[in-house]
Amino acid sequence: MFLHKPETAIPVFRPDTEDSPFRAYMTTQLPEGLWTTGLCECYGDVPNCLFTSICPCITMGRNSEIINRGEISCRSASLLHLATGVVLFGWIFGSKNRTKLRQHFSLPESPLPDWCAHLLCMWCTLCQEHRELRTRGADPSLGWEANLSKWLKDGLTPPIVVPRMTEA
Repeated sequence: MFLHKPETAIPVFRPDTEDSPFRAYMTTQLPEGLWTTGLCECYGDVPNCLFTSICPCITMGRNSEIINRGEISCRSASLLHLATGVVLFGWIFGSKNRTKLRQHFSLPESPLPDWCAHLLCMWCTLCQEHRELRTRGADPSLGWEANLSKWLKDGLTPPIVVPRMTEA
């Protein structure tokens, strides 16, 4: 029914130090296990902050498309967030995306648990996720396919951070 997408040699994220407005937070190698911006640092990207305050569903859709590597479109994710948000359950969808983003980059679940961050401060959380994606080289406003084309054109195959295995 659903076709599995091959995972081989697909670029995922790359730090974009030259064009990023977040250069101050970046080093040559992005720190594994650390957010590059704080939850309440929305002032670092004012246009995204204003856009998210007016249209959080679209920001959620854009972020989700990148986080899920194109498996869900921006439109579908936006509509899903809108539909679940109307009945006050949008935080569930948002927290699942945040968990995936954290797993991609081995980020800590701080300062709040994912579900709590989306429940109590959805706008700040969406903005932080958007900033993290941009800082690490993905432009959520372009969508997955455009980012993938850009990375392939540049010959990039940046690694995705795989969560460390724990001993049972």
